[in-house]
Amino acid sequence: MGKELIVKVKSPEDKMVITTSLESGITALLFESEGSEKVRKLAKIKTIAPDGDYKLGEDFIIVKIKNKDDEEKAANFLKQGKNVIVKTTDWTIIPIENLLAQGENLYAWVRNAEEAKTAITILEKGTKGVVLDTEDINEIKKTGEVIRLAGEKVDLKKARITGVQSIGMCDRVCIDTASLMERGEGSLIGNSSAGMFLVHAETESNPYVAARPFRVNAGAVHMYVKLPNGKTKYLSEIESGDEIMIYNYKGEGRIAYVGRAKVERRPMLLIEAETEDGKKVAGILQNAETIRLTTPEGNPISVVELKPGDDILVYTEKPGRHFGMKVEETIIEK
Repeated sequence: MGKELIVKVKSPEDKMVITTSLESGITALLFESEGSEKVRKLAKIKTIAPDGDYKLGEDFIIVKIKNKDDEEKAANFLKQGKNVIVKTTDWTIIPIENLLAQGENLYAWVRNAEEAKTAITILEKGTKGVVLDTEDINEIKKTGEVIRLAGEKVDLKKARITGVQSIGMCDRVCIDTASLMERGEGSLIGNSSAGMFLVHAETESNPYVAARPFRVNAGAVHMYVKLPNGKTKYLSEIESGDEIMIYNYKGEGRIAYVGRAKVERRPMLLIEAETEDGKKVAGILQNAETIRLTTPEGNPISVVELKPGDDILVYTEKPGRHFGMKVEETIIEK
């Protein structure tokens, strides 16, 4: 999952704040009084309340930080695996920095989008999420956008194409997401989790085919696609409702949800590239003009136009995966 947004609501009768929160992609609503049943009539949403899905003081614990003793109390709850919401009188990042190493379930109580952005990016890792305390619907919308864009940044590298070879018919996966992508965006996909191409979304139109900006025509069924939290999945396993990562050419990522994944037999190309530090990247993509990789400048380049010497963007890491999770092991992939 990505970063979480919880909105604190004074009353279950405040429909404007509640509906704006729902439209902003929140994870849950927090009430200090009962009222969860009224909220559930508006939409299917989790609540943190005396009568909620999660109980305040049990499932979620608010710790007001006024001194070092309060910080130690919060740290102890985190070590026990509790969801801890840190609230400071004078909003500061220092207690959060100290607590990030104590457990994964740390949330920051914030008042606006700026504080939310700081909380979820502190020390690069950031808090698991934020609790937003405001009745300003514009601030709720802005914070929702901050959380939505708070993906995982990766270091994309320039690689040079070394080979493009037709290999005939294969089973290809096409991923249609429930999000619209822009020029310069796509998914990280490759033969190996250690090396992936930034496969560009179908944002471009041509005389024969309209743009499909929700689509990444991903590649052969055996290939890996990057998911949130450093995980990967085989393209053959992708299905409706799954989360995948969308990245732009700067390496900035966000989560998109899969609407459908189609497997069809198509003519394919084996594409190979090499980074400046000698790491090799390969992938099998459909042989069609609409399938594109991404240049270092963020422009799409069709696979049918690729030739040795062209520069494209890739992601590399040390090899080694077990059920999609990163592991340290000796492995050679060819």
